[in-house]
Amino acid sequence: MASASTYIIIVTYNGLTWLKRCLKSCGNYPVVVVDNASTDGTVGFIEQQFPNITLLKQETNLGFGQANNLGISYALNHGAKQVFLLNQDAYLVDDALEQLVTFQKTHPEYWVLSPLHVTPGLDRLDENFSHYVNYKNNACFYSDYVLGHPIKPVYEVPFVNAAAWLVSLKCLNTVGGFDPLFFHYGEDDNYCQRVLFHGGKIGIIPNVKVIHDRVDREKHPIEPFSEAYYQHKLKNFKKRHANVNTFDVSVLNKKISSYKKPIIKAFCKGQFKRFKRLKHEQQLFITARQDILKSVEQNKQQGATYLPLTQNKTNG
Repeated sequence: MASASTYIIIVTYNGLTWLKRCLKSCGNYPVVVVDNASTDGTVGFIEQQFPNITLLKQETNLGFGQANNLGISYALNHGAKQVFLLNQDAYLVDDALEQLVTFQKTHPEYWVLSPLHVTPGLDRLDENFSHYVNYKNNACFYSDYVLGHPIKPVYEVPFVNAAAWLVSLKCLNTVGGFDPLFFHYGEDDNYCQRVLFHGGKIGIIPNVKVIHDRVDREKHPIEPFSEAYYQHKLKNFKKRHANVNTFDVSVLNKKISSYKKPIIKAFCKGQFKRFKRLKHEQQLFITARQDILKSVEQNKQQGATYLPLTQNKTNG
């Protein structure tokens, strides 16, 4: 049975293709949609077809993390005891959310829980999800299924993407929201790092499912040395060096300094395109350095960081 204390948060950006099925799968749970300035009619569709849904319309694209922070804050300010983050291209299957909530109530050490992510035919794991439960991340998951061992009620992992997260109030009051250091991609890696740092667990419940509808989506490779190429490198740089569990300022500084010799070498050899590319990449990292230092110090602190709450939510 849907509970008013569990809010579903969905961030939309031109998601009209999936939205009807996504929203219908939410059942009677209170839903907050944060729209990142869609241009495909998403807002009008929600207003007309789902008028009871809370819609927070943004004038600009805030990115995945910051839009979720708005939705999470709205939910907490209205009495939520946990929030479920659901991708616009994902659909709950049967009573998946109810089972997640029930499990978390009896296993509060799991601050973040996820169902299995499956393809629309319900016959395969989502490709990316399959990597999150590999041997390195949990040695038992595939072995239990293939070797006929009893299936465990939960499989602990260091990371699962935020397409379908149940996040406890304890987690939100301790870890906070998503770090604005990340705009799109990398924010869920960073969040999981912080959950582990503060003593929480991340788990996958194998008997519940969510459909992640992306198997047939066209993939666009990143063009070398394009803006997307540099942003991808910057995201990975931040993801690695802003990890509160492994942060080492000397490693951060060494990475930035490692560009010095290749830059000089490229200039001396007259390789000016390479010179400019290396300089640009190094400058991106130099600019990010101060933000990373600030992020790490902030994320070591307990509290509802990054969540614009209008009242104190401390009972987790």
